[in-house]
This record gives sequence, C-alpha cells and structure tokens, in this order.
Amino acid sequence: MDNRTVARRTLLAGAAGVTAAAASVTLAGCSVPVPPPAARSADPAPGRPVAAGGRALLLQVAAHPDDDLYFMNPDTQRLLDAGVPVVTVYVTAGEHNGKNGVAGMPPAKPDKAAYSAARHQGLRQAYAEALGLDRFTQWKRRTVGLAAGRHAEADTLEHAGRRVELIFLNLPMHTPHRYMAVPALWEDRALELTTHLSAGSPVTRSDTYDHDRLVEVLAGLFATYRPTVVHTLDPDPDIQHGSLASAQRDSEQPGYSDHGDHTAVACFAWAALLRWVADATAGGGPVPAFTTTAFRGYYNRHWPKNLPPRVLAEKAAHLVPYGGDPAWDCGDPSGCGDYGQGGNRPLSNRKGWVRATHHRWPGARPVLAAERDGRLTAYGVLGLRVARWRETAPASGAWGEPEDLGGGPLVPALGSATTADGRLLLFGVRIAALTGRGGPDRREVMLLEQRSPGGPFDAWRGLGNPERGDDRGRRIGAPVAVAAPDGRVSLFVRNADKGVSARIRSAEGRWGPWRTLPEAGDDIQDGLTALVDGAGRTHLLAAGRTAVRHWVDGALAAPLPLSGDPVAAVPGAGPRDVAVYYRAPAEGRLRVTPGSGAAPAFEGYGGLAAAPGPVLLGLDPRGRVQLRHGDRLSVRTRGVTAVGDATPHPGGTAGGAAAAHPGGTAGGALAVGMGADARPWLWRS
Repeated sequence: MDNRTVARRTLLAGAAGVTAAAASVTLAGCSVPVPPPAARSADPAPGRPVAAGGRALLLQVAAHPDDDLYFMNPDTQRLLDAGVPVVTVYVTAGEHNGKNGVAGMPPAKPDKAAYSAARHQGLRQAYAEALGLDRFTQWKRRTVGLAAGRHAEADTLEHAGRRVELIFLNLPMHTPHRYMAVPALWEDRALELTTHLSAGSPVTRSDTYDHDRLVEVLAGLFATYRPTVVHTLDPDPDIQHGSLASAQRDSEQPGYSDHGDHTAVACFAWAALLRWVADATAGGGPVPAFTTTAFRGYYNRHWPKNLPPRVLAEKAAHLVPYGGDPAWDCGDPSGCGDYGQGGNRPLSNRKGWVRATHHRWPGARPVLAAERDGRLTAYGVLGLRVARWRETAPASGAWGEPEDLGGGPLVPALGSATTADGRLLLFGVRIAALTGRGGPDRREVMLLEQRSPGGPFDAWRGLGNPERGDDRGRRIGAPVAVAAPDGRVSLFVRNADKGVSARIRSAEGRWGPWRTLPEAGDDIQDGLTALVDGAGRTHLLAAGRTAVRHWVDGALAAPLPLSGDPVAAVPGAGPRDVAVYYRAPAEGRLRVTPGSGAAPAFEGYGGLAAAPGPVLLGLDPRGRVQLRHGDRLSVRTRGVTAVGDATPHPGGTAGGAAAAHPGGTAGGALAVGMGADARPWLWRS
C-alpha cells in the first residue's frame, strides 16, 4: 500500500503517449491492444493426479511493503499464530519519492535507497512482534538466487517453532521518467525495469526484469516453496466512478478502486499461479495442492467497515512497529520504519483502509453433498481446479484422496445447486485468459453437471458472462445458485455495475439469457445469499452500501438493516418468511431481522453461514470456527487451522470457511472446511 498521490502522467514507457486516465482504465482490465505470445495454462480436462497436501505454508505476494499488514491481516496473523510458516514476497522496493517524512516535522530529504530500507526495517519490526519477540530482534539477512538468474534479499526470523521469511524483489515503483513502473511492465511487451538497491541490503547489484521474467520468477518461487495457501491482492478492482482529482487524492487508478501497483502485481501473481500449475502438470505431474485468497485493497474505504473493535485494535497494533518512529534506536541508519504510517495514523487516516478486510471472491469453501450410502462428499477449488473428496466411511470424519474434476483455472469460489432429482450442479468462474501485454484477459461462468444422483459428471460447459467486453467481464463476482421446488435453477452473480445479473434454467434444463435484476438504488458487495422459502419463492440477499438488499422471485423487496459483511439466511417460521442473520458494521455481536426472534450470542467477525435448525457458523473474535446449533455453542479448538470465508450455501447446507450441515449424523450438526494444509477437515460439534 502506498498512500502518496500519484501525479497525472503518461503511463507507458517507450510507447505512444497515453493519458493517465486512459492508461489506468486499461490497467484495471490488465490489457492493452498489443498482441502477446501465448501464455502457458494447464489443460482443464479432469483426471490428473493431485499432489498430497499436509505441509502447511502460506506464501503472500504484495506490491508494497505493508500491503500484507493493511489488507491481508487478520488472516495472515491467524495462520502465523497457528504455527503456519509465512513467506511474503514484496515486488516493489516501496521507494516512492524517497521521503520518509512525518506531518508537522521538517521535510525529509529525498533518499530512495534509505526510504526503501526503512520500510523493510519496519516490516522486520512488525513481524518480530507478531512472533512474540522484541521489535528490534536481529534477522538473518541473505541474498538468494531466483529463476532466470535474478537475485533478491531474503530475511528470516524463527521463534518457538514459528517462522517468517520476507523476500524483497525491489522492482521500482516508477521508471526514470516517473511512469508507474509495474503497471507498465504488465502492459508493455518491450519494457525492462532495473531493480533498486536498498541501503544496507546484502544484495549489491541490480537485475533487470521484463514481463516474462517477473512471471517466471514468481512461478519459480511458488514451485520452490510449494505453498498450500496463497494470498494475493485484487487483480480486478471495482469500477469506481469519480473525478481524476479524487483518484489522485486517494492514490487510486482513475476509474477503479485500487492503486495501480496493487492491480498489476495481483495480475502478475495470478499469471504466475497459472504458469506454476501448467509447468507442474505438463509432463503428467500432479496438480499442486493449494488454496488461494485474493484481498481487496483501496476498496475498503468505499464500503462499510467490517472489523469489530477487538479485531481492529489487534490489526492496527501490527502497523505500529511497521510505522516506527524517528526517535527509535533500531540500529538501522536508514530509519526505523515508514514514519507516515506510525503511531495512531492508520486509525486516524480518513481512508480507513485498516478498518476492513474484504476478499475478492467470498465463499471459497467446500460444497457438501451426501452419497447414497451415507458418506459425505466435499467439492472445492484446489490448485485452481475442482477437486472432490469422499468420506472413507459414513460418519468416519476421514477423507479419501482428492479426485481431480478439472475445469481450471478457476477463481476460488464455487456455487452449487441440487436438482429436483438429486443431481449436483457446480458453478465456477474460469480465468479464460490472463496474459497482459495486450492479450485477452477474460472470465467465463462455467457449469459442471452430474449425470445422475451421486454419479459421474458431464464435461464442463460454458454459460458465458453477463457483461460485454473483457474489462467489464472481469468484474463479475462469485456465482450463487439455488433450485426451486418447481425444478427451476436460478444462477446469480454480482455484475460490473455492482448490481445483480441472473440466468434461469427451466425445469426441462434449458438456460434462459442473462438478465439484470431490478436496481436496488444502492451498490452491493459480492457474497450473495440465495434460498427458497416454505412457499417455494426464491430469495436473494446482498449487503449494500446503506442496507441489505432483498429480491423475492426477482422482484425488489423492502431493504433490510445495514451489514458489514455478507449475510446468512434460513427459511423463517412462516411459509413466506426468512430469518436473516448479520452483523452491523464495525460490530461483533450477531443481529437478526425483526420478527425472527432474539439473536443468539455469536460474537465474532467475517461472513456468516446458516442452515435450518437453526445452525449458525462463523469465526469467533480469535478467528476460530464456531458453530451454534439451537442453544449450544461450540468452538473448534483442535485440528488444522481453517482457511476461507464463512458464506452460506443454499439447499439445506451452508458453506463458508466451512459448510455446516444441520444434523442427520451422529453427534448432531457438523462443519466441513478447507485447512491450511490444503485438505478438507470435518468437525462434529
């Protein structure tokens, strides 16, 4: 995250002049009209072997020093607390204009090498404290070799069985002509960037990067560390209307709700993931076992803040040692942190980035189904493809090895519906192309349909995209679907205008065209909730800027109270009622819509899941999975750490960081989720 204003300038180096506004619009679509060579991508056909998970490791790719602290926490800290090793790759040096100043103090002299080094020192201070050590603890600093003959600084610190490694690629934030460097590298086939040398670094010579070399280096890091969890920034930020002056003031790309470096680095990270999987499987090798989460960036300032005081205080505290203070004696002559982010500044900043954590694709959780013999089956995105796990025996709680159902590369979230005759439909969003350098970068909604209940699946089928054009098509959200008693299946996605697009399948199996639901007069967030009430009506709920928006059979209903996150819902007491569970912005306690009874005690944060019973599922204030079944509240305190969001799944089960099943097995309600080891877990409360 870099919160300095970027002046209006030409973006592409060595190319025809493009205004900053036009270039930024192109960037947010990650393409310009220059044909690139073909990008490598894995064959989407199913049936490949899948690597065994088990050795948990988190690898994060950030644009600037502090993106992880502002946007990926508290998720990062929860995994670190659980003993998962953390590796963070910082693509740019964070040198900006070289001024490490503090408001109210004399202006700092520009020194890019020193400012970059001070930010790196701030990261070491922050992660030392995150490990429970003194902030000035000495790290092991060394030079490491990368793919394509490149080099980087790698700093390592271990304590009490926990380990953090910080890798600094040190690409410049700007070219010598003051163009934004990494966005231009994503777009320009011919551009080369020379890395910065940070003061005091063990790296003493610069490297050069072009587009392919950066993808190759990142893919090489994935292959070397073999992470089971990957964190990236948002490759497809929302369209954000406003003036060029407001975009400059807020350090955003004109027309899009994020910094240009965030978008470009996220695009490079996802391109590298595609290449890693393609290279690993090219000779018949197994699909790498990993899950992914992409984090929204400056999006956070435009939406209700979703972190309650206790979680916010913890997140903001990690930025205090990063920001540092000129009076500290850290032993680094370049500086003791990024002073503009020190003290209480993250909390007092009017942009409020620290006050929320949002995932680009909410609902990255398993889909649950039941076999005829009583075993559970879980489906999820693993290695950018759909995998299926079956229980080894009914109620065993143990899973067999994953089966590859192909379809990739897919974004992390799956939607699902079960037809009237018991066949499962799985919906995903495929990254149909992600090439940069003027090549096609597009998304397509995909369907995987079961031939018979519990039986094999047909081939993947494309359902198109509700948007026209690649740029708008990349803004669609995670698919959500629900089947009505009359046999119709309704498929919903958030669209580029922050409304809802729907496609309806008839009882005979014919899909109608994409249509836009009536506008709510309010933008909505991704993370939709769909269900059918006792009267057979289809309900769709979405958290908006000012209220929760509600459609019934496609018609707009009265708005519901404002929520900071996606909501959970179950059929209510009456045939035409629904009970909606939510948390007000910046509030940890659970609320329920009027007329649905008293809200049970369920303190926490993040998305919620619900199933009839009611069964409620979500995270407690410490980030642990908690499940409430009737009057009983259980907290999952054992087993591998859960990863993913808590978002509902229609049709009698609910999904999120886990999918909750309302009983019917020994031990009552249960939850299934993905773990940090890239394996599903099953928990009976």
